[in-house]
Amino acid sequence: MNQRRRGSSTQSQAALQELARQLTEARHPDPAAWLGRHVTSDGIELRVFSPRTRDLCVAGGPQLQRLSDTDLFLWSGPATAVPERYELVSTDDAGVKHRRHDPYAFPPLIGDFERQVFGEGHHWHAYRFLGANPRNVEGISGTLFATWAPGAKRLSVVGDFNRWDGRCHPMRHHPGGIWELFVPAIAAGTFYKFEIVGRDGALRLKTDPYARQFQAPPDTASVVVADSAHAWGDADWMRARRERDWLHAPLSVYEVHLGSWKRKAGARHRNYRELAAELVPYALELGFTHVELLPISEHPYEASWGYQTLGNFAPASRHGSPDDFRWFVDHCHRNGLGVILDWVPAHFPRDEHGLVCFDGGPLYEHGDPRRGAHPDWNTLIYDYGRPEVRNYLLASALHWLDEFHVDGLRVDAVASMLYLDYSRKPGEWLPNRYGGRENLEAIEFLRELNHVVHDRHAGALVIAEESTSWPLVTRPTYAGGLGFSMKWDMGWMHDTLEFFRLDPVHRRHHHDRLTFSQLYAYSENFVLPLSHDEVVHGKGSLLGKMPGDDWQRFANLRLLYGYQWTQPGKKLLFMGQEFAQLGEWNHDTGLEWELLADPRHAGLLRLVQDLNRLYRQQPALHRHDFDQQGFAWIDCHDRLQSTLSFLRRAGAEFAVVLMNFTPVVRTEFRVGVPVPGVYRELLNSDAAAYGGSNIGNAGAVRTTAESSHGFPQSLRLTLPPLAALVLRRDDEAG
Repeated sequence: MNQRRRGSSTQSQAALQELARQLTEARHPDPAAWLGRHVTSDGIELRVFSPRTRDLCVAGGPQLQRLSDTDLFLWSGPATAVPERYELVSTDDAGVKHRRHDPYAFPPLIGDFERQVFGEGHHWHAYRFLGANPRNVEGISGTLFATWAPGAKRLSVVGDFNRWDGRCHPMRHHPGGIWELFVPAIAAGTFYKFEIVGRDGALRLKTDPYARQFQAPPDTASVVVADSAHAWGDADWMRARRERDWLHAPLSVYEVHLGSWKRKAGARHRNYRELAAELVPYALELGFTHVELLPISEHPYEASWGYQTLGNFAPASRHGSPDDFRWFVDHCHRNGLGVILDWVPAHFPRDEHGLVCFDGGPLYEHGDPRRGAHPDWNTLIYDYGRPEVRNYLLASALHWLDEFHVDGLRVDAVASMLYLDYSRKPGEWLPNRYGGRENLEAIEFLRELNHVVHDRHAGALVIAEESTSWPLVTRPTYAGGLGFSMKWDMGWMHDTLEFFRLDPVHRRHHHDRLTFSQLYAYSENFVLPLSHDEVVHGKGSLLGKMPGDDWQRFANLRLLYGYQWTQPGKKLLFMGQEFAQLGEWNHDTGLEWELLADPRHAGLLRLVQDLNRLYRQQPALHRHDFDQQGFAWIDCHDRLQSTLSFLRRAGAEFAVVLMNFTPVVRTEFRVGVPVPGVYRELLNSDAAAYGGSNIGNAGAVRTTAESSHGFPQSLRLTLPPLAALVLRRDDEAG
């Protein structure tokens, strides 16, 4: 039932004129509570504000009278004359009749429980009542619009349905700052925004923070989305994911920017379904276990690659509808490919139609610019101390997992969240309550995020892009950690690429860049990334970083991948680098697929394919990625020849890995091994099939009873130039 106001049905003409003027000027303090059907001491009074209307009546009922020279229509009389759920029939200025239900005839639909839990920051599914949610109320279809704006003086929903006129649909205000209005007959596909008179008195037109679809940029309206019609077919995948031991399973990730992976002829972007049809078989053919998508949440600025998002609940409309993206994920799962999304809770852009000063002052952003503004990216930082803001971000994370079945989130820019002085000079940051540099509220948010995700979605991954030595990032929250599943090893990436940039003649002087990571490799659950960040902003492609002539550059890149795939840690490679893209990545153009006609580029692609196959098939190369028992040096001190040799182990199984970081062929190279027998080459990155010189050991080599490197047996073999060898004892050969 509506909360009705009781009082006199007669008001002075002057008072009514003032009310009408306030409504016309959109400055009435509580228009939603005043409009509609209200019980009075004499019966009821009906109040309707209807611009651009010639006359107005209740369907099957009385005619309303216009208050002279206003757009306010009134009627008073017995309660029996107008039912509680009445319809209005209006004639507009062009003489066209319209029939509609009055939004103000419906009661509030958001209950005290939802508002209380949201205010406490723990409503994980707040998107189910905030935003634009199609509802059927007493047999009447429409959309419930709702948002959080505690400082707003007036808030209206506007769109094509009311000519973007904020006077037509002012919303109800609840304690705690939630505004809502059920508008009948608003269907999926309707464009809308919120018109807000802020605490500062200024009028703003804002997109919906909880919108689940947007117009394609540069247009900025939010879009009402119907309940999903997608029929999921990934039950087997989801069941297996819940049971998967991801700590000991292979994880090889192909990082993709959907907008530039492949361009569609004559159009700017491909649809999610079109992308899936080509991307899924391609990634699977290369042997990757997952694709990781640069942020596909809606973002206005193309060149941000999605990292300046405004639509934390909406897949980018550049590529299709939410159900199109559901189809994409479902297609991946049905074919055995996981999907990880980049997700950005660290900051948001300053676009005026977005979150900035949403209700006329700092709301989603921290109010103090020493905490609320990011100096590097000219963005704003979320106020993690506000329960409603934490709730917004947590609900977004769970939305992607619940509604789209994604298998994990890679959380961007975690370091910028953890440190209050991140990228700030002395005096430009505000210490925490203990005088320290740690962002205590952000830390608690991250712990809560990881606890909730892992509790509600067994097998889902949360991966931190964290570039500092913050301790226990991937340790459980109950043990004092942040609770992430894994963390990018940015130190490994930096040291490795700096080493590979060097001319081989100088590498002996920087040998420790390759060995240093073993001092900390098991302190966290690491992913070894060669990501998009390494091939943009003038850094060139991975091939472009390699020294020497063309032959050496390709050999070095093959060696780099051999090193990455055989080191402890999960794997990530950015698109285009699997076939040695020549130029650095450009988000406005597609990849250089024509290079695959060149045998050298095609050979590198085959190497990545074989590395993934080997990584997945050999437990020694993945089972103990996060545990010291999975790795042992054979020789890490051969800096004069720039070689490395080590074992990867899984129980009694082991693989022998050798690396030659110079273009000099090492003949009669001796390396100690644990047991005697014939050792077969599982992979030689110098093979002709990969574009190499095909120097090797005819596929196998037998041990001799000569001790070396602390082992009683050893191999005398040929170590190819700028190459990686992976060998395994052939049990059948003896």
